[in-house]
Amino acid sequence: MKITSLFSDKPYSALAIAVCFAVMLILPWLHLLPVDSAFHLSAYWVTLIGKIMCLALVALALDLVWGYAGILSLGHGLYFALGGYAFGMYLMRQTAGDSLPDFMRFLSWTELPWYWVGSNHFLWALALVVLVPGVVAFIFGFFAFRSKIKGVYFSIITQAMTFAAALLFFRNETGFGGNNGFTGFKTILGMDITSAPMRATLCSLTALVLMLCFVGLRHFMNKPYGRVLGAIRDSENRLQYLGYRTLWYKLSAWVLSAVIAGIAGALYVPQAGIINPSEMNPVNSIEMAVWVAAGGRGTLIGPILGAGLINGVKTYFTVAYPEAWLLILGALFIVVTIFLPKGVIGLFDRFKKERSE
Repeated sequence: MKITSLFSDKPYSALAIAVCFAVMLILPWLHLLPVDSAFHLSAYWVTLIGKIMCLALVALALDLVWGYAGILSLGHGLYFALGGYAFGMYLMRQTAGDSLPDFMRFLSWTELPWYWVGSNHFLWALALVVLVPGVVAFIFGFFAFRSKIKGVYFSIITQAMTFAAALLFFRNETGFGGNNGFTGFKTILGMDITSAPMRATLCSLTALVLMLCFVGLRHFMNKPYGRVLGAIRDSENRLQYLGYRTLWYKLSAWVLSAVIAGIAGALYVPQAGIINPSEMNPVNSIEMAVWVAAGGRGTLIGPILGAGLINGVKTYFTVAYPEAWLLILGALFIVVTIFLPKGVIGLFDRFKKERSE
């Protein structure tokens, strides 16, 4: 089997996707070149590219449940933030050393809360990044799917859950930094988090994780598991009549999606340098749905492309015209829904079809 077939069934598309991932893996290391080099990549661009790839990873996670299983979530910002907070705890402990984190000393706390125990260990932090979003998603998904909550009602519940979690994390008593969250990170694994090699490593690692998740999900979606998810999206009742227990298929996809979103959050925090409850803002979760719709849901590569394009546009407009960004985002969603129901990928497919005719 050719390596390119891991990325797409079409040879040219597979080659293009493979080249793009190769560029994303190599590009961050240009940051290590001398500043006066023509190929030097500044810290700003390395950080920006890394953060956008983290957001693309969330879009990929959302496409698994929305694009393939037909489950629209407006609460994936919660799982993204939980993964970020889980790894942020480790970074805060690294910064504080043997003492308490700064915000705890400011609140006159004398000891760590029980759920902070072990957070100074890197491997435990990685375990929390996977376990916390996964367990929360399993509990929520089990009762929601068992109760056969579907459609817009399910979307509203996910959004309400995210909003409730944001209110909880805003409280200082919760032990997660309140409104300010976690910031001021200095080291990771004993190395300076702002050093050029660490910036390049984090960005390249994000590209590697994104590529592995893309290849892995594509492999699963081409198996009977993926076809069952597609059948659930098209007609769940008919599938149940055939004897399939759709609860466990939906729940497994939901948990896997939450875990991927949590990993994206963990990769985002050391590159952004901050995590706070604003990441759980329902608007952020709605934006994630726009990325998937704009790129083309049910395609895997589409949401990655959509996240990259929209966040690139957002980076410009939030600086040049910050008050107009939400209006632009809303207009973009309307245009995509009406004129590009299959997203940017659908536009490419239509162009290829017209050329072949």
